Amino acid sequence: MSISNAMVLAAGLGTRLRPITNTIPKPLVKIAGKPMIDYVLDLLVNAGVTRAAVNVHHFADQMEAHLAQRAAPEIVISDERNTLMNSGGGLVKGLKLLPDGPALVMNADLFWVGEDAGEPSNLQRLAGFFDPERMDMALLCVRDEDTTGHNGKKDFSLGTDGRLVRYAEGMDNPVVYAGAIALDKKLFADAPDDAFNLNIFFDRAIAEGRLFGIVLNGHWMTVGTPEAIEDAEAAIRRYQPGG
Repeated sequence: MSISNAMVLAAGLGTRLRPITNTIPKPLVKIAGKPMIDYVLDLLVNAGVTRAAVNVHHFADQMEAHLAQRAAPEIVISDERNTLMNSGGGLVKGLKLLPDGPALVMNADLFWVGEDAGEPSNLQRLAGFFDPERMDMALLCVRDEDTTGHNGKKDFSLGTDGRLVRYAEGMDNPVVYAGAIALDKKLFADAPDDAFNLNIFFDRAIAEGRLFGIVLNGHWMTVGTPEAIEDAEAAIRRYQPGG
C-alpha cells in the first residue's frame, strides 16, 4: 500500500546532547549542515507522505518556526508544551490529528542515508510490506554493522517469516529497531489518553504474533551525544550520493 500520512516523534528533551540542547531542541541540531528533523521529513516526502503530525515540547516555538518554513509535507503540530506524553501517548495524541487509516511513524532523531538509487525507498518498502490483516505494526530494522552511533544493543530477532520477537542472547538474526513504523491508527482504539510507553504495544503485538519487520537498505545513524555528531557527518560523507 501507499501511505500518505505520518507522525514524527520530536518532543524529547535531548538531555544527552547537552550543552547543545540547552539552547535548541534536539531535532534542530544540524548534521552536515542539515537539521535532523529535515532528514526525517525528506525521507517521508520521498516516500509519498503529504501530511505529517509533529509533536513539540522542548523549545516548541523554535520547532514551530522551523517547520513553518517547509513547503512539504503539510505539517500539523501536536502540542505537548504542558505535558510530555512519552512515546506511546505522544504517538496516539498526534495520530488523532490525522485521518483514519494507515500511517508511518518516525523518530525525529533517527535517519539513514545510502539507499539504492532507482529502487523503492525503505519507507516505500515498509508501507508496501505492511498488512493490517496480519500485522499490528511493521518495523523498519537495521543490522548492527550498518549503524553509526548505536550502542550495540540488539532489540529483536527477525524470523524467516518476518515476525519479530524480543532478542535474547544466542538468538538468530538480531536486528536493531530503526525508529520507523507502519501501522493503522485503529490499533490504538483502546489506548490510554495519558502518557505511556509504546513498548506496551510492541509486546502485545509480539504475544499475538503480529509484530513484523524488514531490514533497512543503506546506513542508519543515531546522534545521542555531541561527540557522535562528527561520526554521523563522516557516515553521511561516505554513504550519501555525491558525499
